[in-house]
Amino acid sequence: MSEKPTMAQVANPKTHYGNAKASTRHFITQRLTGALNVVFTLFFVWFVVSLAGADRAGMVAVVANPFVAIALAALIVNVVVHMRNGMRDVLEDYFEGAQYRTLMAANSAFAVFIAVVVLGAIAKTVFWG
Repeated sequence: MSEKPTMAQVANPKTHYGNAKASTRHFITQRLTGALNVVFTLFFVWFVVSLAGADRAGMVAVVANPFVAIALAALIVNVVVHMRNGMRDVLEDYFEGAQYRTLMAANSAFAVFIAVVVLGAIAKTVFWG
């Protein structure tokens, strides 16, 4: 396992450390999911306002609409990916070694758990009311 870079290594632009491709992918993914979250916020505001005052049957009818269900599913996947990447940044800053790997596995498991539960709830509402 590589050691943390020293301040001199960080300050020197010719020093290479870390995984450049993975870091770039992480940076782009975080920015892209953040920008999509702005768009999804508009959808989510519409969704909440359209459900205001509706009875259960009306709510199920709105969620059962294929376009709404697909948009909700895309919103959940986007938010979960953004959440996992954000927590990865925090974990990278404060932990290293085996502790980092364990916490990152827990972070990934939590993100997958949230996605599966919410997507399952959407599927249940769409297919079984």
